[in-house]
Amino acid sequence: MTTAAEVTRELTVRTDDGAELAVTVLAPLAGTPAAVDVVLVHGWAHSRRAWGTIADRLIRAGHRVVLYDQRGHGASTPGRSPVSVERLGDDLGAVLDGAHARDAVVVGHSGGGFAALSHAAGGARAGRLGGLVLLGTAAHGQDTPDGEVKMMGSAAFSWALRRPPLGRKLLSSTMAKTVDPVLLDVNRQLFAATDPRIRAEFFRCTRGWDLRPALAGVTVPAVVLHGDADKVIDPALARTLADTLPGARFEPVPGAGHMLPLERPLLVVSAVSELASR
Repeated sequence: MTTAAEVTRELTVRTDDGAELAVTVLAPLAGTPAAVDVVLVHGWAHSRRAWGTIADRLIRAGHRVVLYDQRGHGASTPGRSPVSVERLGDDLGAVLDGAHARDAVVVGHSGGGFAALSHAAGGARAGRLGGLVLLGTAAHGQDTPDGEVKMMGSAAFSWALRRPPLGRKLLSSTMAKTVDPVLLDVNRQLFAATDPRIRAEFFRCTRGWDLRPALAGVTVPAVVLHGDADKVIDPALARTLADTLPGARFEPVPGAGHMLPLERPLLVVSAVSELASR
């Protein structure tokens, strides 16, 4: 939790397999009432940059905010272990420890939600969490086709992403048709900045993955937000996730696609406030 002397700082959290996770800890703005810690976990092929508006609103509301680049993304290194959702859940635990975050509300988007759920499903570890805000995510059913995995790792796809008009077009289905073109380009830039090998390894790692049995006993309060125009993860899978978590409520987001941190940042902040006030 926040102390009076804490300031914004950059950390490197080293995992037990040698990954170096780049972490930013944002202190709440001076004069704001003390609030719970919030930890932000981005989706695959994104980075800490995706949380800009959300992090700003949260520190203005008195929260201490921890955000980090998942292994292999942004300024974080991949480590020695093969990519797995379980490994990413362990990484989140290492960040919570390294940033001294306790009873935190963890916000996970897409693959960041997979990491949050994996961490929460780890038995006693769930007791360290104050709540979960799950954005455009699921606990099963993410068997990425071979063709999509191959595309994520291809040089041709990377080449296209580096060309703004073409890259925006290729990723247009990940966001709502009415989204601000500036946000569509931020999404493109984040994908283009991610190593293609990392993109492929991450999108491959959820084949056969199903956390539903382990999550049935996780009673952490949760809000599951899902765009009703999401073409990346079926909204039905998010409803199933909310039904599986005993303390969860499901909220569809009309007119939104998959990239809720960019498309609906204020709704995310409201969900954090809801859990923080319990």
